[in-house]
Amino acid sequence: MLAEATATEVSIVQQPAGFGESAAVAKEGAKAAKVAREQIEKSTGKSAISSLNAKNLGQKKQIGKK
Repeated sequence: MLAEATATEVSIVQQPAGFGESAAVAKEGAKAAKVAREQIEKSTGKSAISSLNAKNLGQKKQIGKK
């Protein structure tokens, strides 16, 4: 999600023309997200990657519910 948001903001500023420039913007967004993830993992000592759905984070698991 961070990669997409970053790429969108960079795209608004740089206004890429064509597929090649848009691909470069997408790579820049992915790189920013990678750096952020690595910093979070370094700061917390935990993996930032989870199998949980983002909308379910912070919620307690209800017994008997899927």
